[in-house]
Amino acid sequence: MSLALLLKINRFIQRIENVLPQIFGRGFPPEPMCVVACPNYMPAVNETQSSTPFSLKDLIGDGILWAVPKHRKSIERRLKAKYGHPRYVMKIYTPKTTLRICVQCGHDHEVGVLCPNCYKRVMDETQQMQQIIEEKLGLNPDDKEVVVLYDGERDKPAEFWEGKRVVEMEKPRPTWFSKNLLQKTTQPAAKTTEVKPTNLG
Repeated sequence: MSLALLLKINRFIQRIENVLPQIFGRGFPPEPMCVVACPNYMPAVNETQSSTPFSLKDLIGDGILWAVPKHRKSIERRLKAKYGHPRYVMKIYTPKTTLRICVQCGHDHEVGVLCPNCYKRVMDETQQMQQIIEEKLGLNPDDKEVVVLYDGERDKPAEFWEGKRVVEMEKPRPTWFSKNLLQKTTQPAAKTTEVKPTNLG
């Protein structure tokens, strides 16, 4: 059933491809039409056989099948699509109620989102720290701990800094850049290398 339908569609397309050149003025009419129009006409051999076969793609091209708007939308239609219409549905902008003021810098931000201004300041400060660490220590990996100190923060004895790589920033610590960012976790490091699952079931 499906094969017979495909064959019929194929034959129909071939007939359309054969008729379209005569409709649009390319090539000569088929033999039955020629007999009716000019009974004394005998086609030559070079006229009946074309050098290049005709294709429907050559006639239609690539752009005729695309759905392109033909006319420009009016201002009324554009405003209706943007803001709606009182008879149907209204899309008027509603005030946003999820904005808060940052306690640190005073900029506005959404609820549940970090303040973009504070985040950018911290990001810029950490990039400066990374550049100074790269300049002083290089990119060679080392197991020693790296400690970044600002002016006036080296108040501990020399024994505390043994075995650590200390990088000093030549400026005072900003008030908004907390020391808690450099603190380690409160959990002690594991002494064993074996990993055992716990709290299963």
